[in-house]
Amino acid sequence: METTETPVTFKRVMLKISGEALMGDQGFGLHPPTVQRIAEEVKSVHELGVEICMVIGGGNIFRGLQGSAQGMERTTADYMGMLATVMNALAMQSALEGQGIHTRVISAITMNEVAEPYIRRRAVRHLEKKRVCIFAAGTGNPYFTTDTAATLRANEMSCEAIFKGTKVDGVYDKDPAKFPDAKRYESVSYDDVLSKRLGVMDASAIALARDNNLPIIVFSLDEPGGFRGILAGQGTYTRVQG
Repeated sequence: METTETPVTFKRVMLKISGEALMGDQGFGLHPPTVQRIAEEVKSVHELGVEICMVIGGGNIFRGLQGSAQGMERTTADYMGMLATVMNALAMQSALEGQGIHTRVISAITMNEVAEPYIRRRAVRHLEKKRVCIFAAGTGNPYFTTDTAATLRANEMSCEAIFKGTKVDGVYDKDPAKFPDAKRYESVSYDDVLSKRLGVMDASAIALARDNNLPIIVFSLDEPGGFRGILAGQGTYTRVQG
């Protein structure tokens, strides 16, 4: 791409994607070509010199809320969902390292054989050394989503923005898949996201971002080169800010 000479707007960012983003057109699990494509997007941004950390949901394998809705005890269901995020993180690590990007999976639940434990200073050092850090197992606590985990880690890592990769190119006033007249916001406040229930992230994540004035960039992960384009000051997205 020719955007390399364009000044990059952020030096350190958090990329939050759902587990469903990794399953492609399948109804479940991991779709390796899709994981590979997302890894290529991350690599293209890494090549700009941007420090990247990631949080990936686990909904393609197991979703704690759905498990509890089916009669499973909520805490157990949430821990199972956290383990699903570790599987996704390992898949993404494999894809990134296959492209020559040094990557660390850092888990909030201790599992030394497959991931590092979360130690903030060590994670910051990895980023400074231009390694991609994938934070797995959420916050390590039940009742918290991976959206909240991403916002928490983004604040701890002093990220300048959270990039929320979705299937649409921003935040709309209503579902664009159902309503052709849906309007996309160029920019929207944290309070409007909460009061209008725009569904960008859950309320805890939005409140945590608002309290720390951390902007959230909502963009389409399905748009080739979209992640890199936004960092180079181009592309279509919605900015959630104060």
